[in-house]
Amino acid sequence: MADGRFAANGAPARRDAPDVPRHAGGPWLAYAALAGSMALVGSYVGLSRLLVAAFPVFLLAWLRFAIAAVAMAHWVPRADDEPALTRHDRVLLFWESFLGNFMFSVFMLYGVRATSALAAGLVMAAIPAAVALLARVFLAEAITRRMAGAIACAVAGIGVLALAKSPQAGAAAPWWGYALLVGAVLCEASYVVIGKRLTGRVSPRRISALINLWGLALVTPLGLWQARSFGFAAVPLALWGLLVFYALAASMASVWLWMRGLRQVPAPRAGVFTVLLPMSAAAVGVLFLGEPLGPMHGVAFALALAGLLLATWPARALR
Repeated sequence: MADGRFAANGAPARRDAPDVPRHAGGPWLAYAALAGSMALVGSYVGLSRLLVAAFPVFLLAWLRFAIAAVAMAHWVPRADDEPALTRHDRVLLFWESFLGNFMFSVFMLYGVRATSALAAGLVMAAIPAAVALLARVFLAEAITRRMAGAIACAVAGIGVLALAKSPQAGAAAPWWGYALLVGAVLCEASYVVIGKRLTGRVSPRRISALINLWGLALVTPLGLWQARSFGFAAVPLALWGLLVFYALAASMASVWLWMRGLRQVPAPRAGVFTVLLPMSAAAVGVLFLGEPLGPMHGVAFALALAGLLLATWPARALR
């Protein structure tokens, strides 16, 4: 991203991808797709704690990409009315997968391991601001006062949520653990911005399938290395079912929904929907993992809802 190549061709193309018309369902359907995507991401982030306890990190990622590759094989071929991928498109697809799939997972999992859940929540609260900043730099998209207010609410809400989840967390973590979490924030923000450049030419389903294949190729050497000494027979059947859900939600459903929504929503506004990622992860923790729910969680949810309303409420009535 540092070389600016993603803005080299000017503003992102506005031509619609072939499988969804631009105005199908209106902007609210796009908002629902973005919200559903981040809610799915948050749910599998929360449930992945159970998987990380059973599988090594790279083996888990390899199995995820492999399962999703089988499920999305029919999404790979190009439709008859879809333009062929240009060299620029292929470069963007690689970086979309490398940053948004591969490096985000590595940075986040190892960053949380080195620091704490509290630290991860506080640092990840910077995702909407990072998205807006990168969109301003690489997409030349303006940040309005209302968007700035929405980003502030999102950041404040996730910060309160993180404080409510782990009030007793210590501060003895190494500096590089926090650096890894900051890297995860930048990877997720890059994923949003690069995806905005891609959705003008490539269908959301094909984007999902192609970046998943790139993720599989990137993690295969490390996944096979960890698979050599892993006892697959010791994994309970329920965890295998959870792994299938994780693979389909992470690589298939959430990515397709996100790309579907990005086609009609500017990247800074789409970035506000990332508030749902830690919030849904916290909901999974409360409902399924037994984490306590306190008054500060209500404050966090109120702030996040205010941010969503600021970001999505139409400035004037639509005819």
